[in-house]
Amino acid sequence: MTSAVSITDLHVTIAGSHVLQGVSIEVPVGGVTALLGRNGVGKTTTLRALLGLVPSTGAISVLGTDVRGWPTHRIVRLGVGYVPEDRDVFAGLTVAENLRLAERIDEPRYDDVYAIFPELAERTRQRAGTLSGGQQQMVSIARALLNGWPLLLVDEPSKGLAPRLVSELADTLERVASLATVLLVEQNLAVVRRLAERIVVLDHGEVVHAGDAVELADPELARRFLGVTGAR
Repeated sequence: MTSAVSITDLHVTIAGSHVLQGVSIEVPVGGVTALLGRNGVGKTTTLRALLGLVPSTGAISVLGTDVRGWPTHRIVRLGVGYVPEDRDVFAGLTVAENLRLAERIDEPRYDDVYAIFPELAERTRQRAGTLSGGQQQMVSIARALLNGWPLLLVDEPSKGLAPRLVSELADTLERVASLATVLLVEQNLAVVRRLAERIVVLDHGEVVHAGDAVELADPELARRFLGVTGAR
């Protein structure tokens, strides 16, 4: 298996809007591939289509298996972890209960999770709704790591975090990427430059650029495709 994810001519229409218009992406096994683009160009929809959460047409292969038409639970069982954009922790449950609900294998990898997130080991009895935004993001990523899945889809992990927490998050994702292939949707270019080996840029529901992440050092490329010139 040379690709963790292979998408060909992916189309998604939601409420009459043609959100994805023939997207084709290859995500090699290992490391971080970043999916970039301005707000509203279809990045989150691409992740949701991979998981079968929205109707789509086109070819989708996940971890070497054709998953067209599969329900979400079957796709996840192939070995796919998902960290949604808004964390979606269960606020009224403790950290331990949030993690327990994510267990899908007989021997969940709590040792790995707590090695990466020692702070969570100290807060197992704390209700998730009382955690800071950064701590809730830890819970969300920990749930995806718990089963040792080989592929993680991570959507906007730095969204709403203070700059200090963004730096800590990047440290965490660097360790996560040593355990699994990561397809990362992220607006913070400093995080992308640090973590990603490859980039795919979407615009108006289409892939407009794919290449090595080192290309982001070119401010003209960042301005033309992403509308930014700074490090954010």
